[in-house]
Amino acid sequence: MGRTQVLGREPATGRSIRVTIEEGMILLVESTDESSDLWIAAGLVDLQVNGYFGLDLNGHDPSANTVSKLARVLLTTGVTSFAPTVISAPEKEIVHRLECIAEACANDSVAAACIPFIHVEGPHISPRDGFRGAHPLDSVRPPSLSEFERWQTACNGLIGLVTLSPHFPAAEDYISALVERGVHVSLGHTDASHEQIEVAVRAGARLSTHLGNGVALQLDRHPNPLWSQLAEDRLTASFIADGHHLPAETLRAMVRAKGLDRSILVSDAVALAGMPPGHYDVPIGGRVELSLDGRLSMEGTSTLAGAAVPLITCVGRAVQMTGLPLAEVLAMATRNPGRFAANRGQLLPGERADIFRFHWNEQASITTVNDVWLAGEVMYQAP
Repeated sequence: MGRTQVLGREPATGRSIRVTIEEGMILLVESTDESSDLWIAAGLVDLQVNGYFGLDLNGHDPSANTVSKLARVLLTTGVTSFAPTVISAPEKEIVHRLECIAEACANDSVAAACIPFIHVEGPHISPRDGFRGAHPLDSVRPPSLSEFERWQTACNGLIGLVTLSPHFPAAEDYISALVERGVHVSLGHTDASHEQIEVAVRAGARLSTHLGNGVALQLDRHPNPLWSQLAEDRLTASFIADGHHLPAETLRAMVRAKGLDRSILVSDAVALAGMPPGHYDVPIGGRVELSLDGRLSMEGTSTLAGAAVPLITCVGRAVQMTGLPLAEVLAMATRNPGRFAANRGQLLPGERADIFRFHWNEQASITTVNDVWLAGEVMYQAP
């Protein structure tokens, strides 16, 4: 692999920069007088992906091919690193899904390069309606270290992030054990008390999963799980900024509370993300309707049935919703999640050359991907 140079405009300053790539790594980033109509950034890092473009990691019978195809289609959206997310299910089904991801990573260099780790969301979450979200009630169960070890055996130790609710009596010991094994622990789908959240953080939990979602429609004014997680500076929060899961004023307030460095954007995309608008039948939720703007709802209702836009769309919508500059929002989809994924998402010398260039319509807050590099290799170029 020889030396390559990539030109684009830096979102933070608007200046043109030239990125020199050698042997799959960024060798040099320097200012240049050459002009470009394209913006350039580190590849997007999505810590929560359930599926995309009809590919379902949590469907009835996923395969390694499902994972390989998913990695390639996500690259067309600017995502160069993602955590395939396995949700609550009977252990046999979780193990099968983990085996499929591990097989893809073992046999497909693209999937292996894109997947820093697997995210298991549940099954140790609140069983209560609202807090549980779309997770099946009959699959919710207390944490078990022996079950976790069986998961890791099934996927060759690829699990690097687990979302759970710390209300279980065994949660503190379980969190400590996972952290000792190098696994990130995130709080989500939880009705835990303030004290239980404090105990979880002391045990090593460092993230909140899609904060503001996975909660009941009505909460006590205070205390409640949202205030406790917003106030805890040791927790970095992820947000679904698709324009449907959080109102603009809620996202603005939450990002202000957490601070930019402790805020992450995730897509939480399901299999119908990226598909044409229409009516669909899905394994969880039954009959759903996907609108032109990416809202996925239970048919005939306004009830959300999942997230259905890619992370690049969330970036543009987060600019609109928060009023923050593009560069700061991009950091929430690159550098900040990258801190939990081997420091990916940085356009710096010495880092892996995961890069994408895009057109930016500032008036409409729309980003259009032009081309994508993964470890210095061009993986996508827009027609």
